[in-house]
Amino acid sequence: MRRVLLDENLPRLLKRELPHFDVHTVAEADWAGIQNGALLRLAETQFDVFVTADRSLPHQQMLSNFRLGIVVIIAGSTKLEDLRPLAPELRKAIKRVKTGETCYVGPI
Repeated sequence: MRRVLLDENLPRLLKRELPHFDVHTVAEADWAGIQNGALLRLAETQFDVFVTADRSLPHQQMLSNFRLGIVVIIAGSTKLEDLRPLAPELRKAIKRVKTGETCYVGPI
């Protein structure tokens, strides 16, 4: 089962849309407020996939250097009602993203 970390910019209830994964939030991991580079270094030790809505993350970090897959959600907002329609695509992305790879979900 893939271990997934949801960034703090995503609603925690998004976990309900990912029932076949072991999903935790940044807050649950007690990592709230940790900046992206440090957060990704922590995440790669315990998770397979990091899911975020931070579109600038791929431009700020060399994501291929981390030992986890990154899924970036592109949506109108980070409200659950805007993310829920993307859940099927998100589940597929979580399954297929490889270590060191960045995958995008939503209209690019």
